Amino acid sequence: MMRRSLFDLIVVIVLLLGGVVFFFYVEPNTSTPDVSPQNELSAAVVSHATSTPPTPPVVATSSVATTSIEGPQPVQKSPSEAPAPASATTSDEIARVQDPYSTPPESSDTINTDTRAALVNILCEPEGPSSLDPISGSGVIIDPRGIILTNAHVAQYVLLSESPQVDLQCVVRTGSPATAAWTATVLYIPSIWVNEHASEILEAHPEGTGEHDYALLYITGSVNGTPLPSQFPYLPFDTRPGIGFPGDEVLVASYPAELVGGIAAQYDLYADSSFTTIKELLTFGSGTPDVVSLGGVIEAQEGSSGGAVVNEWGRLIALIATTSSGTTTADRDLRGVALSYINTDLQAQSGQSLSAILQGDPTTEVQDFSSTAASLIQLYIEQLSPPQQ
Repeated sequence: MMRRSLFDLIVVIVLLLGGVVFFFYVEPNTSTPDVSPQNELSAAVVSHATSTPPTPPVVATSSVATTSIEGPQPVQKSPSEAPAPASATTSDEIARVQDPYSTPPESSDTINTDTRAALVNILCEPEGPSSLDPISGSGVIIDPRGIILTNAHVAQYVLLSESPQVDLQCVVRTGSPATAAWTATVLYIPSIWVNEHASEILEAHPEGTGEHDYALLYITGSVNGTPLPSQFPYLPFDTRPGIGFPGDEVLVASYPAELVGGIAAQYDLYADSSFTTIKELLTFGSGTPDVVSLGGVIEAQEGSSGGAVVNEWGRLIALIATTSSGTTTADRDLRGVALSYINTDLQAQSGQSLSAILQGDPTTEVQDFSSTAASLIQLYIEQLSPPQQ
């Protein structure tokens, strides 16, 4: 009996100390009174501030430029009560897209089922002693050939795993509980994001706003050697800027892991999804709706980075990226980077829109990015290598 009690105590201690680091950035503190930045939803466990979260910001009369240490600001919306035509959208006035689709909205069950089928968990673990902790994040398959959209702060670990100099193995998991299914490689990650954040790779609590924070992965094989499916379940997406407005109902889905703990996240992690409404549109300074505020939903947890924000027609319209501080999920404000922003920024950074990249051959796209990937990996290697004596 004594030995059994001692064994149980050891197990409890191991469960408390061990486990995965769940990536979810929280935006850094800012002096801006209306919008509090958040730390990004990454796989790293983030300590939450004890101060109460700010009240929803009042719509600004003009957009406010932000820096890398500030969060996105409120977007000015069209003053008209009736939906305005898309052509009325300007840099400082956002208009709703009228009759966005030729079909009626999908049922809640259909949206939930389709979203969960396309949702994936990305788990990266070192095989031996390492300066890197295991990490867990989320992603969404957006192409039937197996192309995943996720955050750059999640994909950076997949990028690192491609180097023989880094002891890190990544796997794409699916289902509930999450089960290892596929291997993947980086198809694209913005160099501008890596240049700004590579130095934070070993930080326990990295900060960010979601700007440039997206990446594409390509599923290349299965973990058990079986052939890949002829078509992966995927979500269609919508990159138009007037497609999501405050009050619109959306489904939020991810693999939140903060409340289940590290060991459970590795072996017993479940997908989560819930319906909520868009609370606010925010901008990085262009006046366009770059970020959607989603309030305090259960997915406002570490591990949700790269999760889906889906509208009533089953279209992916935003990617979970950041959350505000808060003792409970109800106290936080979950935010997603809009697909319209990702598409615009991707065009600016790579010269191709999201649709243009998906129209190409994924294998060719990976090869074209390989030289850039090698130089980006080197930035991380410099941070991971011990300093010369």
